[in-house]
Amino acid sequence: MSNRTMKRLYLILFTINFSLFTCLAQPGWIKKATKSVFTLKTFSADGTLIGSSSGFFTGSQGEAVSSFAPFKGAASAVVIDTQGKELPVESMLGANDTYDVAKFRVASRKTQPLTIATTNATADMQVWLLPYRETKSIPQCTVRKTEIFRDNYAYYTVALNMPEGTTGCPLMNEAGEVVGLMQQPYNQGDTLCYAVSAVFADSMRINGLSLNDPALKSTFIKKDLPTDLSQALLTLYIGQASLDSASFVQMTEDFIARFPNAPDGYTYRAQTEAGGKDFAAAASDMEQAIKVADKKDEAHFNYSKLIYQKEIYMSQDPFDAWSLDKALAEAQEAERLNPLPVYRHQQAVILYAQKKYSEAADIYATLFDSDLRSAELFYEASRCKAAQNDTVGQIALLDSCMTMFNKPYLKEAAPYLYARSQSLMDARRYREAVNDLNEYEKLMQATVNANFYYTRFQAEVGGRLYQQALNDIDRAIQMVPEYDLYYAEKASLQVRVGLYEEAAATARECIRVAPDHSDGYLFLGIAQCLTNQKSEGVKNLQKAKELGDSQADNLIDKYSKE
Repeated sequence: MSNRTMKRLYLILFTINFSLFTCLAQPGWIKKATKSVFTLKTFSADGTLIGSSSGFFTGSQGEAVSSFAPFKGAASAVVIDTQGKELPVESMLGANDTYDVAKFRVASRKTQPLTIATTNATADMQVWLLPYRETKSIPQCTVRKTEIFRDNYAYYTVALNMPEGTTGCPLMNEAGEVVGLMQQPYNQGDTLCYAVSAVFADSMRINGLSLNDPALKSTFIKKDLPTDLSQALLTLYIGQASLDSASFVQMTEDFIARFPNAPDGYTYRAQTEAGGKDFAAAASDMEQAIKVADKKDEAHFNYSKLIYQKEIYMSQDPFDAWSLDKALAEAQEAERLNPLPVYRHQQAVILYAQKKYSEAADIYATLFDSDLRSAELFYEASRCKAAQNDTVGQIALLDSCMTMFNKPYLKEAAPYLYARSQSLMDARRYREAVNDLNEYEKLMQATVNANFYYTRFQAEVGGRLYQQALNDIDRAIQMVPEYDLYYAEKASLQVRVGLYEEAAATARECIRVAPDHSDGYLFLGIAQCLTNQKSEGVKNLQKAKELGDSQADNLIDKYSKE
């Protein structure tokens, strides 16, 4: 036998022995561990398959991890375990788009989890890729590099030609613990592949702000609630504003199921029920909220607010058990249990709605030195005085309202400036009203409209600031050039200040805009009569009379006799 033949024989024998050693070296935990691996399939709303991946269970109550990519745009998902059983995905527990990892819960409370290694794999360590299938032999490979991210999580580079369909599978150490979750390879057939820390994947948690997380927002599968009550409450608060009604209803039901002794779930559900006009169900939920609440004053207060909102905005849908009297009683009970100013304020709001203005005003007066002292509080109190026709008291309270702001004013002061200007106009304190409107204009320059300039025009006319008034009515006309009222008001003022030719021109514009209205003819007729054009003027006054102007008769008599 030649030397070449002998070397070839030795090589064959070495290869056979190495293969036998590799097979015998397969760990004993394979059969049990394979039961924890599954295939994931995700679907769009119409049932179309979006994507698939592998994954594995990390908890005994249905918790699992997999790749995140298949979840994008998905409305539903299932996992198929090694026994062929399909388990729907109930909710998302976390997601990370950067590392392509998702954590979720399936509809089973009896799942077999893999044990996750508490220490990272190191370079040159031998690891095994556990696929979704029961097998006696699984790929063994070597960790080439371990990179640390976020302080203690590992990202692995592994020397392995990754088998097709194993993205999301667990990467195991010799003890049968998961060290990583396999990532999608850059190219099929690459001799290097990658895995992200299994500890990182399993550590993902839903918190109160998760509804705003871009990754979780990219999937339509329900998001789980945080296990911490305060974080779950934050989720409810955000969900009420950001979720569609059906999703929020489901979130509320989940909250009640998880926190049956927290009043907030019943309160949120009652709000939804009241919005849907199911007032009996809402009442039942609010009674339950009061029953389970540790702070019963807060529950009574919330009940008062709900009844008040219904009575003010849905009064056309009567519900005998609810009334403003009931809302008041709930607020009074809240104050009896805990004498907070906010509960007294709620009573003042309800009394105002009941037109019991004096009683409401009395309560407001007790709150001015409380921690509720604010511009809004003084404004609300001023409305009570306005309803009692107490203009002096109303303006005094609005003055107090404005003392809550420092000059130069910020935009927050604008609505109160405007409110005070209206009260000052009612009190015929026109120039003071103009001052408030000037300040308002500075703050709201970008949003003031023609009506604002018309309002200030009226105040300026009352304050005999005629040139300023003419400037403002011109601004209103520029903004709304086809509104005849503004032309009529301008013509009226021009007549008043002796600008007769200008008044005639303005009146003609008024007639052009509204030929069927009397105002244009009236002021044109007056202007003509005052410029010795009585014949034409009387004709226009006659036209105004025909169009229904009651002032025209006296004017016709006056100028016909001159």
